[in-house]
Amino acid sequence: MYNLIAIFCILSFFLLFLVAITSYKFNLLDVPNKRKNHANPTAYTGGIALSLIYIFSILLFDITGRNLNLILSISFLIAIVGFIDDKYHLSVGSKLGLQIIPIFYLIIFENLGLSQLGDYGFFKIKLGTFSIPFTLLSVLFLINAFNYFDGTDGTLGFTTISTLAILYFLISDENIRLFFVIISIPICIFLFFNFSFFKLPKLFMGDSGSLLLGFIISFLSIYLVNKNIIHPILIAWSIQIFVYEFISINLIRLKNKKKLFKAGQDHLHHLLIKKTKSIFLTNFFISISNIILFIIGYTSFKFISSIASLMLFIAFFIIFFILRIKYFALSNR
Repeated sequence: MYNLIAIFCILSFFLLFLVAITSYKFNLLDVPNKRKNHANPTAYTGGIALSLIYIFSILLFDITGRNLNLILSISFLIAIVGFIDDKYHLSVGSKLGLQIIPIFYLIIFENLGLSQLGDYGFFKIKLGTFSIPFTLLSVLFLINAFNYFDGTDGTLGFTTISTLAILYFLISDENIRLFFVIISIPICIFLFFNFSFFKLPKLFMGDSGSLLLGFIISFLSIYLVNKNIIHPILIAWSIQIFVYEFISINLIRLKNKKKLFKAGQDHLHHLLIKKTKSIFLTNFFISISNIILFIIGYTSFKFISSIASLMLFIAFFIIFFILRIKYFALSNR
């Protein structure tokens, strides 16, 4: 197994390097403008490289569980949607419409839809006939929440790794743990390109990467819930920073009468960069916040009850939202 992982690391590096140099050759570059922080045109095809790596991982590793392999193979399509968006700047409607196709396929034809949201002692949340629309909207929600975190070097990568680490901790099945390792290794290697360590060609996730990772985490979460491996509220705690920020920023934009899906400098990582003047501190704060809040949620679930954990999840969102409004106001003075 260790030999396979070593080969996988080498393969991941090679594909990331190949995609990076090819992108610079064919001008697949994110050009700086007044709303972007980078100084030089940078390849935006990191997500395409990751999706190719994940396809090869299916051939390389013996992961039992058809749905897990299917999630990786279909995720290539969502990466293509992100690539098209980066290249041609799709309208919001077109972008969402194309995202729906692979999502709809997994929900309808592969039965990867949520049927329930957990047992909370006093009640159970069963979706019944709302299963398909609820799953579709939830996946779209989370995919685009991941997209909101792709605006500063390392932020999406480190935050996604924090979520994968949490999910790894929550399960004991070695097969699924290996799946998490397979997802994590290319992201870790990508970060070397993202920060251009050792003078490697700089590479951005791009929409292909953010949509890809959001898609994989979304359907992986559904898989873990459907198999009764992890309680839904613990899944929610593992991605709480994505959920809190996505809801908060859109509520703030509604309050300020701004377009919901328009790119801007009002994301959490942008505000933290302005405050800390440090990419490292920004990424550390966001990732460690995701882990610390999960520990609080997990402790309440483990030692009190699932309903207490659910109520705490809502309470922490309210606190996050209040702080977000105050922080947003201060940053715009």
